[in-house]
Amino acid sequence: MSQALQPSITFDKFIEWLPETSECPYELHRGVIVEMPKPRGKHSKLSGDLAYNIGTAIRQANLPYFIPKECIIRSIDGNSGYEPDVIVLDEPAMIDEPDWENGSIITVGKSIKIVVEVVSTNWRDDYFPGL
Repeated sequence: MSQALQPSITFDKFIEWLPETSECPYELHRGVIVEMPKPRGKHSKLSGDLAYNIGTAIRQANLPYFIPKECIIRSIDGNSGYEPDVIVLDEPAMIDEPDWENGSIITVGKSIKIVVEVVSTNWRDDYFPGL
C-alpha cells in the first residue's frame, strides 16, 4: 500500500499556519508539520527543574540571559522549527531577532546560549538537526 506524501512547506508558511491557541504544540520537521505531545509527568518535572536551576545560575552570575516560557527555533536551513524544552537566550543579542517580539521566533543563532531537549518516548522527534 502506498502512502500519499504531504507537500513540504516553508518555515514562514508554518508560522503563518500555526494556531495562536491550541491544545497541542506543533513543530515543523523538514518541511512537514508534526503535532507534538504535551510534556507530562517526569518530562515536565525535569524540564521545569532544569529551567529553574539554570535560571538560578544565570542570576547568581549576573549574566544578561533569560529563559522564555516558550519559543520556536528555526533551523539553519529553514526547513524545520522546534520548540525546545528549555532555552537560554542572550538578551542583548535579541535586538537582531526580527520575529521575536511578534512571534517568539528565534532565527539568529547568536541569540542562543543553551538549548535543552529532554528526550522522551518520541526520541526520534526530540533531536534538533541543523542548529
